[in-house]
Amino acid sequence: MTDPILAASRHVAFDWGGVFTVGTFDGRSTQNLAERSGVPVERVRESYFRHVQQLEVGAWTLPQFWAVVGQETGITLPYAEFEALYLGSIHDNLPMYATLAALPREVRVGLLSNNYPVVCDHLRADPRFARFDALVFSNEIGQKKPHPDAFAALADAMGVPAAQVAFVDDVQENIDAARAAGFHGLLYHHDQHAAFERELGVWLGLPVSALS
Repeated sequence: MTDPILAASRHVAFDWGGVFTVGTFDGRSTQNLAERSGVPVERVRESYFRHVQQLEVGAWTLPQFWAVVGQETGITLPYAEFEALYLGSIHDNLPMYATLAALPREVRVGLLSNNYPVVCDHLRADPRFARFDALVFSNEIGQKKPHPDAFAALADAMGVPAAQVAFVDDVQENIDAARAAGFHGLLYHHDQHAAFERELGVWLGLPVSALS
């Protein structure tokens, strides 16, 4: 049986890209841009990754970002078509969404994501995201992981001590930063989802079958 005392005292927060998606969003979106335009993916990625931090910290809007990247790469794709392709590059990790839906209501659930304007709005509109109690996006707080301020913002949004929250990310650097901020870190890979569910269940004090 579930231990209600333990379950009520422990919570979980997630990264988005590489956790709720299969592979990285940036890798897929740049590949899709290259394929649509015929421009070599290396050229697309050189410009994209040189400027993407402007999106991640909210310094640029997505149209501003595309105006610069489009000009540098020579891709003449209207913004509306770029936005549709960009959002269409999201490849959901469905097992993680199933895990999210299975979490008991007494478990608070958060998200801390290095993310972009328009994309975070798109995620908020997804009915599955209604399960989150706290959504923290880098572009809205002006700071990205692994900076301590990003994790401080997550702790504030969760409303419980960091020591009571497991943070799930697919990047070891971010797990290390989360642990330094007092969170319990869980490194994730979509190929090992069942093992992750068991580890999360142990942390939350849930029975083995509760999340599957």
